[in-house]
Amino acid sequence: MLRFFKINDPFRLIGILILLMVYSSIYYFLLKAPMIQPELIWMLAGERLSEGLHMYKDVVDDTGPLSVGAYWVIHLIFGRSLVMYKLLAALLIIFQIAYINALFIRYKSFEENTYIPAAVMVVLFHLSFDLLTLSPSLMGGTFLIMALGQLYAQTVLQKEGSDSVLLAGMFGGVAVLFHFPLIVFLPFLVVAGIAISGFTFRQFILSLFGYFLPIFLCALYYFWIDSLPEFVLEYLFASRIIDVYTHVSLLYILLAFALPLILAMVGYLVGLLFKMITVNQQKQRQLIFLYLIFAILSILLTNRQTPYQFIIILPALTYFITQIFIYLSNKKALAIFSFILFLGVPASGYLWLVFGMQSGQFTSYIIEIENKHEISKGKSIVVLGDDIAYYKHATLATPYLNQKLSKRILNDFDDFADMASVYQQFLIEQPELIIDQEGLFADLLVRIPLLSDLYQIEEEGLYRLRK
Repeated sequence: MLRFFKINDPFRLIGILILLMVYSSIYYFLLKAPMIQPELIWMLAGERLSEGLHMYKDVVDDTGPLSVGAYWVIHLIFGRSLVMYKLLAALLIIFQIAYINALFIRYKSFEENTYIPAAVMVVLFHLSFDLLTLSPSLMGGTFLIMALGQLYAQTVLQKEGSDSVLLAGMFGGVAVLFHFPLIVFLPFLVVAGIAISGFTFRQFILSLFGYFLPIFLCALYYFWIDSLPEFVLEYLFASRIIDVYTHVSLLYILLAFALPLILAMVGYLVGLLFKMITVNQQKQRQLIFLYLIFAILSILLTNRQTPYQFIIILPALTYFITQIFIYLSNKKALAIFSFILFLGVPASGYLWLVFGMQSGQFTSYIIEIENKHEISKGKSIVVLGDDIAYYKHATLATPYLNQKLSKRILNDFDDFADMASVYQQFLIEQPELIIDQEGLFADLLVRIPLLSDLYQIEEEGLYRLRK
């Protein structure tokens, strides 16, 4: 298989696509990879926006504005279609793979023009089933690697180019609007631009202008619709004011990424010890290494601890793992590493999913429909708790989508403006059912007695709209 991808022939891309389809089919058709809770939240947010409502003002959640915009368009055209989420994600994955491979070829990152980086990246995308969904980190990461490409160009060309510098900043700013933790790439842009790409002061200012321009325009939009405070609080500050959703334990995530991380370290050592590289290649290695460091730091800002948050480290892992197959000449060693990469890495991802499902490690991560969830079918509801499977066949009423952010509002009994807003939301939208898993609504009934005229308790934790 390794020889096939070593040949510099565009028809090898067909082999890349076949490899992608084979690996993905095992997840979807053989292992029946489940729907994850964040996917349902993204769908609900897109559904709310399709009703003419606004993010942060009418939807309490910390999903990025451009990500929600994408989910809104998907819902307008296809409705709640998990298949479209997977298909669009596949298109972005193919674009990322093709872009990274073309980047390495164009700027001579390796002496050989090869499709090995593309094959490696295909394998890495199958480390976990949720890497294949249309997550904000996937969409934001797409723009981030384009920003990386512009920094690559600046490194090689060694000229006073303003277009690549401006684009690097703009792509970085757009990436932040898809996925806020990518904000850590502002210092990456500064450090990489000055220390590695050799930015002049003029280029440095231009890159910062490009970075902050899309963020400023987005803030201006929310100011225009009187939602700037909500945008700042729920999106920009959310990672600092709410607890992390620990969907998957950090140990489980590290187990999923163990093999590729080991391969990347081996590749780094191989490139360091067994190959003399040019000055430009040395700068590219420094750029990728710096990218990996900041990619790992960005994960610390995420509000949901999941494998798909690690998707932005894949380009760096691809670069280092590729060095094994480019620089090693020992055939036995290459055969062993090929076996580990093309069979061992995806197999570890499949086994990780099976074991996680059987052991109950994914209980708070996946959507599992049980008999108790049938009560909400076809109704407008509010779920005040972590079990959001009730929304699978229901619609969200009121803005309270993100449980941890909503809790800050619903528990703010000393703020009369918040309490008035809460009452008004329930009065206007009148959800048919309220599933109160944490006693939040019970406390609201005490603080806002007028709500008792609207709802009656049917059983503990379940309130129904009075007819």
